[in-house]
This record gives sequence, structure tokens and C-alpha cells, in this order.
Amino acid sequence: MSNIVDPLVGQIAARVRTERERRRWTLAQLADASGVSQAMISRIERGESSPTAVVLGKLSAAFQLSIASLLALAEGTQDATEAVAGVRRPADTPEWQDPGTGYRRRQITGPRFPAEVAEIRLPAGAQVPYPGAAFAFVRQIVWVLDGHLTFHEGDTVHELDAGDTIELGEPTERVFANTTNAECRYAVILTRGAQP
Repeated sequence: MSNIVDPLVGQIAARVRTERERRRWTLAQLADASGVSQAMISRIERGESSPTAVVLGKLSAAFQLSIASLLALAEGTQDATEAVAGVRRPADTPEWQDPGTGYRRRQITGPRFPAEVAEIRLPAGAQVPYPGAAFAFVRQIVWVLDGHLTFHEGDTVHELDAGDTIELGEPTERVFANTTNAECRYAVILTRGAQP
């Protein structure tokens, strides 16, 4: 892994532990809520294992956070108190890479912007499934920038090409799949909805 990705492993570890402890959950309680094994959660919290996008989806669902929010919190973007509007260079925004699929994610917006925007690069042949709970309390649009994305929304399959967008409806299991031989690049635009 590159030195751009490595710091995020520790930040994700700290954020998962913080979110668990804020709820006063044991490892066993988080394992029950997320479907991720206690051993894996423990390795993630110790920074010994970089979670896959699927595992992050399950953990974020248990915390009732979007994946984007969990990663943004890990990157420190939502905790920054001195952030200002202005130019953000790619070198200033860390990129997270899924060790299982090679999926890469970079946060585009800063902490004070009212929506979260992330750029995703999905390698050829990769697919990333998420539980429906990972999409609770958020409104989200997926905008394909380059390539082709096969998007499963429950039992419905959408074939999206560059320029196509899809506004996501009620939370359901979703799969982002790249069934082509070229990388797919897309943006995810997310706003928070009502929480319980």
C-alpha cells in the first residue's frame, strides 16, 4: 500500500473504536449488530487489518452512519474546526483503498459543506455489496463519470454509463459492480436525512 493509504488504516481503527465506545458497546455487541466477527473488529481497532468496503458497510450500518460519514470521520474531515472554504488539491485529501477489491475512495468536499461528495474508482471486475442499513437516514445520488457501472438496487439492476445518474430510494441491499475490462469512476453525493 502507498503512503497515502497507510495513515487511514490507523484513523479508521481509531474511529471504529471511538464509535463503539461512544455507544458503550462491547466487541460482542458490535459483532452482533454488524455481522462482523469479534476477531475481525479487534484486528481493525488495533490497526492490524484494513477493513474491506463490505466490512465498512456492515460496521457503518451498525453505527447508523453512512460509509462516507464513517470514512470522513476517520479522515478527520468532520472534526476539523479550522477548515475553510477554498481550493482543495488531490494531495490534500487522503485516498482509502479497499484491500479486497482495490476500490478507491477520496473525499471531495470539506467538513463545512452541507453534502458529502466522494470520488470512487472501481477496478475492472470488482463488485462491492452493501447492506440496506448502510443507506439508512441518507439521501444519495450516484453519478458515473467514466466507464460503466452495473448497480443492483435490491432486485432491480441498473446499467449506467458515463454521464448517467441514479438517485437512490428507500434503503435496500445494493451492489456496485464493474463488469467491464476498464476502471469505472463515479461520484457519490450524499446528504443526511432524519435520524431516529
